[in-house]
Amino acid sequence: MEYTYSFRIYPNDNQKVQLAKTFGCCRFIYNYFLDDFNKEGYISKFTKNNKCNRELKSEHLWLKEVDKFAITNSIYNLDNACKRYMSNLSGKPKFKKKSGMQSYQTNYTNNNIEVLDNFIKLPKLGLVSAKVHRKIKGTIVNATIKKYADNKYKVMILVRREISVLDKSSYIVGIDMGVSDFVVDSCGNSYQGPKSLINNYDKIGELQRQLSLKKRGSNNYHKLQNKINKLYDKCNNIRNDFLHKLSTSIINENQVIVVEDLCVRELFQNARIAKVLGDISISKFIGMLEYKAKWYGRKLIKVNRYFPSSQLCNCCGYQNIELKDYSIREWQCPNCGNLHNRDFNAANNILDKGLELLFV
Repeated sequence: MEYTYSFRIYPNDNQKVQLAKTFGCCRFIYNYFLDDFNKEGYISKFTKNNKCNRELKSEHLWLKEVDKFAITNSIYNLDNACKRYMSNLSGKPKFKKKSGMQSYQTNYTNNNIEVLDNFIKLPKLGLVSAKVHRKIKGTIVNATIKKYADNKYKVMILVRREISVLDKSSYIVGIDMGVSDFVVDSCGNSYQGPKSLINNYDKIGELQRQLSLKKRGSNNYHKLQNKINKLYDKCNNIRNDFLHKLSTSIINENQVIVVEDLCVRELFQNARIAKVLGDISISKFIGMLEYKAKWYGRKLIKVNRYFPSSQLCNCCGYQNIELKDYSIREWQCPNCGNLHNRDFNAANNILDKGLELLFV
């Protein structure tokens, strides 16, 4: 099983220069061969790598100053992007820019990557000061070094490790993801998204309005831009922390988890709920449930996205078409007279449908 550890690193001035060189070389190689792809069509990654080693490194001696694995991985990443484009799995690859997040990947060989108490050893960089908040378990495969727009540096260590399967549980739960409550389950539990996310996004909106009044490129413009980037980073950390804790809790407590196979793209067409969905990231939450279920021996069942879970009465099966309006939070079934909470009723319908699919 592959598992990734993320650590914040604090490179010194010399290491920052070396990182900048590596980012630049990887960007140069990526853009060089992307230009070839646009002009001449697809060339195999092995041919591109040989050309880089035999010709480009002789013409541009500065390419030899950086980690060779970083350049090779840049070529391989472009090759993968081109193949996906030719298979209609993604859009056309774009040229890399100097602004924004920058990254490169290096491979593990001969103990060139190590995680120590307060340092991480990386190729061409040596020991880099780091906040090592947990010990890694498993065999190191590679490391990805990233520099973010707010000048923070992080390293992602990919390892292969064995993950113990959890003891079997007798519990099964249906989950409805909504707007007023992020998650409502068939046991009656509801989980709201962190309020600090909303507060921080309000602050970001205010700062962006101030930014629009500043002269682009001025010192005040960059200071305000850094504040906004830090707030975005904080929001990302809050969101990931909330989603990881909630998904792990659900996986630990239940043997079978039933969710809706939502089409997030369609949901975003509704302007009333698009911002809420974007803030909390439903697709990321479902992805977490999916891979954690595989890790720990749980079963995740996805109910068809067109199943009318919110419209069906869980008691008698009557379908209320009026519930397409998201503003209706409670409703009384005209057939059997039962009063329903919209989300709790939907969670129970999802559970019933999941049980039906489980035993088919």
